[in-house]
Order: sequence, then C-alpha cells, then structure tokens
Amino acid sequence: VRVLTKEDIIFIIKYLIELVNSKADVDDIDHLSNRRVRTVGEQLHSQFGVGLARMARTIRERMNVRDNEVFTPTDLINAKTLSSVINSFFGTNQLSQFMDQTNPLAEITHKRRMSALGPGGLSRERAGFEVRDVHYTHYGRLCTIETPEGPNIGLISSLCVYSKINSLGFIETPYRQVDSGKVDLKGQVIYLSAEEEDDKMIAQANARVNDEGGFDTKRVKARLKGDFPVVPPKEINLMDVAPNQIASIAASLIP
Repeated sequence: VRVLTKEDIIFIIKYLIELVNSKADVDDIDHLSNRRVRTVGEQLHSQFGVGLARMARTIRERMNVRDNEVFTPTDLINAKTLSSVINSFFGTNQLSQFMDQTNPLAEITHKRRMSALGPGGLSRERAGFEVRDVHYTHYGRLCTIETPEGPNIGLISSLCVYSKINSLGFIETPYRQVDSGKVDLKGQVIYLSAEEEDDKMIAQANARVNDEGGFDTKRVKARLKGDFPVVPPKEINLMDVAPNQIASIAASLIP
C-alpha cells in the first residue's frame, strides 16, 4: 500500500510524542534494517518498465499518424526500443562491470560484491565517515575485512559466507536456536535480518558446548546489539553457526 492511511498518521504523531518524551529512539540510518539491497533483477525490472513505456508511446504516435490506414500489430511494434534500453543498462550503467575471471575465487567474490554507489545510492564525494564505518549489524552479513582501499573504502563490500538476501532485499544471517541454556544442535538453523536479531542475546560459535547442547561454562560471552556482555547460559537466545560467519568467502580462506 503506497497511500498514507489514518492509522499511519496516528502512529506518526504517537512516535513524535514519544521522541519528545525520550521514550523512543531515532532511527539509525546506518542500521541494516534501514538499508535494503537492490538486486540486478530489480534494477533490470525498472529499466524494462522504462523500455515498455517508451514503446507504448511510439505505438500511440504511429496509430495517430496512420489514422484510417489498415495496419497490423507488427507495423506498430518495434522491439528495438525495448532492447536498446536493456543494452544501455548493461553497457553504460555505473554498476555494470566485466566479470573478473582470473581464477574461481575472483569470480565468486565479484558475484557477491555489494556497492553503496550507483543510481539511487551514494557518491564518493558525499559519503562521510559514518556511512563507511563498520556497524554492529554488519556482523555475519557484510564482511568487515574485504573492502577496497582508497576512495571506495567502506562503500564497496562483500556478502559474508553464510549470509543471504531475502525477498524484501534485507540481508539475513543464520543462527542456532537456544532454549533454556541448551543449543538446538540437530534442528534447522534460522535466518534473521538485522531488525529481527536486534533484541536477541547471541553466543559466539566458539563457546564450549557438550554433546547434549548445554554450555560447559557458567558464564558465556555473548553480544547484544553493539555490546559484548558475559551472561549466564539461560539468558542466551541464539548462537552463531561458525567462527568464520563474520567474514566473506575470500577473507575466510586466509589461514
């Protein structure tokens, strides 16, 4: 729904009142719940729409010119209008590059690369330190190690080993579920976005666990948002799946 409803207006006013009374927090623009990935398919879809709109305009113009003539659909439709838009997208787009095929690692790294530049994104000149900096929501989603040096630092990054992009364009990372201090070692891992994991206490993957899934120590190193508390096992909600979860494929191959 793209239309503001009465409920939206009410929630906006409530939120503003809570902000004034210090009962709510201002959104963090660098939090990954406020950033989504525009995939190649999505960008191609929007370009396809532009091409179809141009083609429709051309068809209408030709129909107006040939008012009383007998004509067939093939006389009106010219697919070159659409194909030229698609070709220019792949040929001249800022994010369109020749794939690096030096070796298999270079290829897979290039395919998993993320950019904050390009249409609808930032520019190198306007991007400040905060945008380029590491945010706690990057953990398990965007690699904090693999980023180019120079003007693009922090603006171009790589997906982490186990991360994936959901249908809404948000990056998710996997966790094991922990219930009453016991890790579910046999169950399915769950994928969570940055917003979903925000209030969860997460144990590190290298925490010592016995065969039943219980923690061997009385206190466990964990992370909660940007903090790293040491808490009793019963306070843990989730656990990382692997120690290299924080790194990209290339960085995790470094011995």
